[in-house]
Amino acid sequence: MIESIVHFFDDVPTTFRAGVLIGGIFIFWVMEGVIPLFQFRYNKYRHAGINLLFTSFTAIIGFGLAGVLYATSTWVAANEFGLLYITELPLWIKVILGVMLLDFVGAWLIHWIQHKVKWMWKFHLIHHSDTTVDVTTGLRHHPGETIFRIFFTILGVFLIGIPIGIVMLYQSLSVLFAHLTHANINMPRKVDRALSYVFITPNMHKVHHHYAQPLTDTNYGNIFAIWDRLFGTYAEVNSPNDITYGIDTHMDPEENENFVNLLKIPFQKYRPPTGKDENHNRKNE
Repeated sequence: MIESIVHFFDDVPTTFRAGVLIGGIFIFWVMEGVIPLFQFRYNKYRHAGINLLFTSFTAIIGFGLAGVLYATSTWVAANEFGLLYITELPLWIKVILGVMLLDFVGAWLIHWIQHKVKWMWKFHLIHHSDTTVDVTTGLRHHPGETIFRIFFTILGVFLIGIPIGIVMLYQSLSVLFAHLTHANINMPRKVDRALSYVFITPNMHKVHHHYAQPLTDTNYGNIFAIWDRLFGTYAEVNSPNDITYGIDTHMDPEENENFVNLLKIPFQKYRPPTGKDENHNRKNE
């Protein structure tokens, strides 16, 4: 079973990857209309258009660097280089460890760094500037941030020693979780909390999209919740109604709903956070 899955992702069809991206958006788009978490008053199509424009840049950059990713993965597999080759492991353990460790380096770590390094934060805040978080928000990344994330994914592949089949499996799961965790859906709180001990869930990630510190600087995970719990960055709130989306330095719609301005923000003067939201102190686990 595991061998069949890895073999499939070794040469995964482009149509499958496109299906995961487009199909996921469609499914959660429909669910947002049926079981919404918030009743947003916005032009959903215009909002999606802005975020999908960013996705087009992500696709172009990803395609341009795909060769580097593939070459790195092929080399480490051929030379048995990386953490996965320190000792002999069954394939199923390699798959689990490979996906988990790539999630750490290619998602959690670079995400945490972008929140700590000012000039990198200016690229990442475009993602946080969305004041109406829905399924398309997961696609809202500045081209500069896309380069950071791909670089760290390649670094993770190199250090961990991940063959291309596991890389493609991870990327497919990453896209699905980006859809799920940003979707404006009302997941039952008990179910969400139970799942959040292992995986990043919608309610867990929505906390990260609160407009002010300290909650902005929590719940960095992409697929697995273990990293936030392990490094003390996990947080939860009593109710989703405690969350206000956006980022405190860019709450003006003329800035956060203007595609051209969003592209320019990383090259504008840095704006420090306006202050901590003392009414929403995080609850650590």
